[in-house]
Amino acid sequence: AGPGVEGVRRDAARYLKEIAATHSPFVIDIAAQLIRLLYRRGYGDAIHYDPADLRRVKALSQQHPVVFLPSHKSNLDHLVLQVALHENGHAPNHTAGGINMNFFPVGPIVRRSGVFFIRRTFKDNPVYKFTLSHYIDYLVEKRFSLEWYIEGGRSRSGKLMPPRFGLLAYVVDAYRRGKAEDVALVPVSIAYDQIQDVGEYAAEQRGAPKEPESFGWFLGMVRRLGRRYGGIHIRFGEPIALAKTLGHPNLAAEPDPDEENLAVQKLAFEVCVRINRCTPVTETSLLALAMLGSGFRALSVDEVVTALRNVLRFVRERELPTCGELALDDAEGVRRALEALVANNIVTKSTEGLEPLYVIGPEQQLSAAYYRNTIIHFFLDACIAELALLHAAETQTQDRSAAFWDEAMKLRDLLKFEFFFAEKESFRAELLHELRFRDPEWERNLAEGPEAILAMLRSFRPFSSHRVLRPFVEAYQIVGDMLERESAETFRPDDFVARCLRLGRQYHMQRRIHSAQSVSKVLFQTALRLAENRGVLDDAPDLPERRRAFAEEIRSVVRRVEAVDALAASRRAGVDRVRQRGAAAPSAD
Repeated sequence: AGPGVEGVRRDAARYLKEIAATHSPFVIDIAAQLIRLLYRRGYGDAIHYDPADLRRVKALSQQHPVVFLPSHKSNLDHLVLQVALHENGHAPNHTAGGINMNFFPVGPIVRRSGVFFIRRTFKDNPVYKFTLSHYIDYLVEKRFSLEWYIEGGRSRSGKLMPPRFGLLAYVVDAYRRGKAEDVALVPVSIAYDQIQDVGEYAAEQRGAPKEPESFGWFLGMVRRLGRRYGGIHIRFGEPIALAKTLGHPNLAAEPDPDEENLAVQKLAFEVCVRINRCTPVTETSLLALAMLGSGFRALSVDEVVTALRNVLRFVRERELPTCGELALDDAEGVRRALEALVANNIVTKSTEGLEPLYVIGPEQQLSAAYYRNTIIHFFLDACIAELALLHAAETQTQDRSAAFWDEAMKLRDLLKFEFFFAEKESFRAELLHELRFRDPEWERNLAEGPEAILAMLRSFRPFSSHRVLRPFVEAYQIVGDMLERESAETFRPDDFVARCLRLGRQYHMQRRIHSAQSVSKVLFQTALRLAENRGVLDDAPDLPERRRAFAEEIRSVVRRVEAVDALAASRRAGVDRVRQRGAAAPSAD
């Protein structure tokens, strides 16, 4: 027998008390002052944003409920967004927080400043689910602004994680049932020059357990903010209006669950695309991108300036969003940015020679990769173009255009759990745009055959695949190789990732993979999702053949990434020879 009506009522009341936020104007004002004191310890006086963006969002919130959907890089994310809104006269958001953050004294304070707490899992608790959905109904109907992280948790890799659909589904359901005439979803990117959590994230990627949230954990976070981390940058993406996207609610229509679920998923992915689109390029992210793609050599300041030249040109020619003017064109600006990374152990400085040298050591690579990964989505089309062109040059077919597009779509499918791709036709258009930007005659060169294709590739600046995709495809190679070793009987999903970590460390010591970045728990977990999607985890008579084909597909991509790296190394060697003769160095790779 169930709990009965009275039991359900008591449970619902208890859950509502556990969930609901209670706004206190006094606590909100005090919290804003405390937050300023907190973030200024590590980030100085200013949170950088465009006040015009906040005015537009405020105007939206005066007409309809607004849902802020920020990226999640740090535990400071909600706090700095709260301050930015408070400084511009916005009413405080009702913000979803994990129940793990409801510890004394943090929990009571943030609840009174607008945070409502939800459990991590509750799918088997219909009363809790009912209570939460009706609480969301109430907030939407009363036109309160909401906020939660579309990714669910903090990104451990730097790039945007796959979206979570649960709370968005509740908001869409409330809209479909007429609780509001419209709802505006506002994508928000919160970027940092550096973050205090990056060492913790790198340790977790190597297999260390996550430190549980507690008052002691909070004090540790405050202590770490005693170092200097640069600036904080908030950007607001183009809002999504549910009325325009989903149409006006038809209250008489019978809902189709599959159709509604698909609509929620498309909305969530579009939010993520718009977050990526407005994410600013920082000096830290560009330095990490350039140095991680330079063969892990120790570099002088002048060599870093040279390594950055083509990357900076890529950013400026495509008018990518940046954190103000990027001061990386000369030695003085690059030296200042490098010293900031040295101070937080992202880069190592050596003064043993005649001039200072800077290097990202093996133990620093995952931390540096975090910053690089915040912007690699901007380089993804260039990577796919390089690899698909190499495939077209290698193929024996006469129809090299078909070979190119077939390979581009295969790469899109291989990486679909890592990155947010546009729909196939839009993806094709974006790739065409990138290639025409690089070489207006690319289709003619493609048709002429291998020599013309390789000559065209050598003219590309910068090369991107080796610096952007290598850690991902090498991690996938480790997973593919591990699966190929095992039968359906020996495969144990509970410790598979741990064994991949061991194999990855072995491969790195044997130099069978290029970098320590590839030995990553996060990347192995995503590769395992791809393997499941490809059906190479299920037992079947042809399982060994399917696993072998899966592993070989990945190895072929790795080989082409290595070919791009060889082109980049050849160009770097030419630059070094020019520098040794005392001439002005051209741009490297």
